[in-house]
Amino acid sequence: MPIQTPDELREHLALAMRVELSTIPPYLYAMYSIEDPRSEAARLILSIVAEEMLHVALAANLLAAVGGKPDFLDPALQPTHPGLLAHHRPALPLHLAPASVALVRSTFMVIERPGAAGAAPEAEGYHSLGQFYAAVESAIERLSAEGPLFVAGSESRQLAGHHFYGAVEFDAADSGDLVLVTDVASARAAIEVIVHQGEGLGEHRWADPAHQELTHYAKLARIADGTVPLGSVLPLRIDPRSTDFPEPAHRIAALANASYRVLFHVLDAAYRPGAARGRLVRAVYLLMTEALGPLARHLTTMPLGDGTVAGPTFEPIDLGPDPARTLAMLASEVAVVEPALAATVAPLLDGGRLGALD
Repeated sequence: MPIQTPDELREHLALAMRVELSTIPPYLYAMYSIEDPRSEAARLILSIVAEEMLHVALAANLLAAVGGKPDFLDPALQPTHPGLLAHHRPALPLHLAPASVALVRSTFMVIERPGAAGAAPEAEGYHSLGQFYAAVESAIERLSAEGPLFVAGSESRQLAGHHFYGAVEFDAADSGDLVLVTDVASARAAIEVIVHQGEGLGEHRWADPAHQELTHYAKLARIADGTVPLGSVLPLRIDPRSTDFPEPAHRIAALANASYRVLFHVLDAAYRPGAARGRLVRAVYLLMTEALGPLARHLTTMPLGDGTVAGPTFEPIDLGPDPARTLAMLASEVAVVEPALAATVAPLLDGGRLGALD
């Protein structure tokens, strides 16, 4: 059924945030399993992750613009694995699994698969994300014509501006940016960014007007067909649990989980009116690139005694009433048990670098 009311539209935009966020841990886990982090395959997957984060922000902007409140602390937004890609038909299981051509073909390319030409919008049980977003766009156009839809002053609750997002390697600057959503035209523009970068209809393989950036699907196809070889892949477990790891891997995995969970607190703070967004965006980059990445890579160097190695588990973790303090405590413990990570965890000891999370 089509989206009928503003409330249903807001529900679907919250679902869009959930869908985009659910793809990030499987992509990251596969990327961390590639032994050479500078290989083209690893870097291609990283470029997809960067744009998935952009898509989360755009979905949140759309939600705020139509009167919703992006709630990054909703437990449903931090997925657990194994799980299912929400509302996808047929059901698509999502696992944390080491990279393989089979995984790229059976899961990642299905996530990013373009819909058939002329395929109808699908608000429920979608076959492609392009069809889902087409249903959202159609609802925005119809509901806006029926009466006021966009909320005045929502600009103060959005994350927008080119200075908050920079294209990474393999991604072109003109394929899309953070769009401030205030009306139908800007809503279309935000959805167009998501669709063109990899979740769109049709077989067009370019994400930008100058044909400098491939869509997510086309990037993954290069790995699947062997054009970009995966190279050596580390023997990470499928859907690991940190409680199964011996010390100090268990403690490092807990810190990686906390770093990822604090990311949600930072994003939630960034969508509050009057937020110090520059500082909070810097905290996002700190958590993703300076903390989570090195912690995950270090875990993959730790044998588990059965032929496998440790890795990030992306499990939910209770950070208590003071997330920054909890993160600092876990970081200090890791610095003691694994001195090689002392420099990596040092920025996490300074809660001020994370912005205001209360």
